[in-house]
Amino acid sequence: MKINTAEFIISNSEVSKCPNEPLPEYAFIGRSNVGKSSLINMLTNQKYLAKTSSKPGKTQLINHFKINSNWFLVDLPGYGYAKVSKKTKSTFQKFITDYFELRPQLVCAFVLIDIRHEAQKIDLEFMQYLGESEIPFSIIFTKADKVGKQKVHSLVSDYRKKMLADNWEEMPTYFVTSSTDKTGKEEVLDYIDNINKDIFKNQG
Repeated sequence: MKINTAEFIISNSEVSKCPNEPLPEYAFIGRSNVGKSSLINMLTNQKYLAKTSSKPGKTQLINHFKINSNWFLVDLPGYGYAKVSKKTKSTFQKFITDYFELRPQLVCAFVLIDIRHEAQKIDLEFMQYLGESEIPFSIIFTKADKVGKQKVHSLVSDYRKKMLADNWEEMPTYFVTSSTDKTGKEEVLDYIDNINKDIFKNQG
């Protein structure tokens, strides 16, 4: 899939105020500083569509971007902020879970994971929540350019072992990406494109 247009539509903290259009939505979420904004900009061929920052936790709202006029990319706040108050953090978690549980347009969540680190408890717990809530999701490993190919294979295998140990039947679909050298860009976009084709075919 080639992205020709990427337009910011709205930011808000209430699911009821999300766009009314019945277009498929793909949500991107991960721990703060996982490289989410850089990945979104890389996928959409934009430099500044999603705001990047050296400070973790820049995204604090549900952000909708309309892509090619026929689907939405949704940029969600991270889970597990380090430098926000407990009250603010609980607010984030509330509208994050509201979005996942109440948004019928959501087709797939992409959970972003920094491939430089071994499996983190908070990532595994968040994926467990998605699984238990029957929310379809895939994993996007980010920053693959920071480690060698052998290390990438080792770290992905580590995640697979931990997920199987947590009673998952199999590893979810996953992608290895780098915003720096655009690794994985076509694979992620083709995955979305294939799902969209099935959706529009069934609607048609």
